[in-house]
Amino acid sequence: MKFIFSYVKKYRVMVAFGMLIKLSAALAELLLPYVLEHLIDDVAPLQKTGPVLAWGAVMLILVVYVRQANVKANRTAVGVAKRSIYEIRRDLFWKSVNLSGGQLDAFGLPSLNSRMTSDSYNLQSFIQSSQTMGIRAPILLFGGIAITLTMDLGLASILCIMAPVLITAVVYVSMRGIPLYEKVQKSVDDIVRIMRENITGIRVVKALSKEDYEMGRFEDANREMANRDIKAGIVMALPGPIMTFMLNIGLTIVVIVGAYRVNGGITQPGVILAFLTYFNMILMGVMGLNRIFMLMSKANASANRIAAVVNSEEELQPVSAEEAAETEREGYIVFDHVTFSYGKHPEAAETEEALEEDAAMARFDGLERQKCLEEIDFTVKKGGSLGIIGATGCGKTTVINLLMRFYDADEGHIFIDGRDVRTYDKDELHRLFGVVFQNDVIFADSLKENISFGREVGTEEMRRAAGDAMAREFIESYEDTYDHRAVVRGANLSGGQRQRVLIARALAAAPQILVLDDSSSALDYKTDAALRKAIREHHADTTTIIIAQRISSIMGLDDIIMLEEGKVIGHGTHEELLRDCAMYQEIYRTQMGG
Repeated sequence: MKFIFSYVKKYRVMVAFGMLIKLSAALAELLLPYVLEHLIDDVAPLQKTGPVLAWGAVMLILVVYVRQANVKANRTAVGVAKRSIYEIRRDLFWKSVNLSGGQLDAFGLPSLNSRMTSDSYNLQSFIQSSQTMGIRAPILLFGGIAITLTMDLGLASILCIMAPVLITAVVYVSMRGIPLYEKVQKSVDDIVRIMRENITGIRVVKALSKEDYEMGRFEDANREMANRDIKAGIVMALPGPIMTFMLNIGLTIVVIVGAYRVNGGITQPGVILAFLTYFNMILMGVMGLNRIFMLMSKANASANRIAAVVNSEEELQPVSAEEAAETEREGYIVFDHVTFSYGKHPEAAETEEALEEDAAMARFDGLERQKCLEEIDFTVKKGGSLGIIGATGCGKTTVINLLMRFYDADEGHIFIDGRDVRTYDKDELHRLFGVVFQNDVIFADSLKENISFGREVGTEEMRRAAGDAMAREFIESYEDTYDHRAVVRGANLSGGQRQRVLIARALAAAPQILVLDDSSSALDYKTDAALRKAIREHHADTTTIIIAQRISSIMGLDDIIMLEEGKVIGHGTHEELLRDCAMYQEIYRTQMGG
């Protein structure tokens, strides 16, 4: 709850104003049965029209005020909830896009999606309801009991016996519900993950006729979530019928005892009518408290999950010059005996402890750290070029992840322009790069926005980048040219067109380092050759790193490294690797027929 209050407290004036109005409305609502009792027992026996109309007008005024005050208080509560959840979602999004690679692996993309959607919705519902029912319910409950004590102590004692039992039951069940709702939210993560995988890979699913198989996977996850949700719902719903049953028993006792007391002249009829009304109010108060505790249980589980992301420390902070490594090796980019392992991440352990069996973290349980890269050592000169080739999973992309400091190396150091990459601010470091990653994303926006991507890129620079990427011809063939809109993930573009738009994006801001990670796999050999020629001629001062599966894409580069299982097994020019590296020779013979 502390996390939620940290956002709501800045609106404490609005909250206080809304709750004060809600308090006055609840008190006015409590007066209605009291006025009705006075009207029946004290005013009506006078048999005068004037006093009856006057007290009737009082009741009407109270009803109108209760209605208007509740509307105003509810609007204020909605405003506070919307403002608070806007800031929570903003901070969650900002933190999510700034997580390190290890933290992102630990939380998992599906879990981050569900925290942004269903978890934040749970918080919004609680913030709103706690300002409305959180005031009205206890006022109706305790206020109703207090007023009945002044009206008839004997009848009110029935309520005094039952109320503590009911409140204790609500609190106990609510505390039991918190861990159950945490499990429900983890099941939501699984459903989001499966939906995301299937929506992204829908063509593969259709092509392999695996709709039934994927439907089975989804049904299993959906059934698990439904079972957990039902279990949590049953537990949280238990107080409702129990309270209704007990209060109805109390109501019956009040009617029977009240009838005897009226018949004996001890109590007046108006008091019994007022008691019945107050009983209903007390019932509403207890049910309101039950709902508040249920929402609180959901919100507490969701707040813990969101806070785990928002409050996570920024992991890859720049190090000071005193802590930084130094190198005497020449080269614009230097990898100095770098070793790196994927595996259990410290953030995951902390989050698992806080969230108890988080499914997104649990996949790290028991994993030993396995070396992904071992003793990677190379240099690239300013304006030079490096090709990286190797089998799938050999660590090619990991080299780029370390170069851009999405992760820190376990051993060894990485330098750019003579500086340890750890000394760069992340924005300063990333501005040096133009990158096309494997499976990179085309956004649902115009091609112009996809290429400029929020950067200060003029029209000429954009057209030049599109030309170098071999994309200008097909873009300018559209009637609306660069304003042509791409759909989600660029589904209305061919594979080659998507790759060329992505390369144009990488080139548009004239980067100092250009990284192309398997970005020409969908291009024909002629277009690929023209692309490489344009980069050599028009970006001669740009240091280029190309990761490729095709030797033809890298054979003209200054230097090439051959990776196998995270180790460099060949390093040199194309001719040197053909002479000295058996694996490179085999790939060359397979692809080039030589």
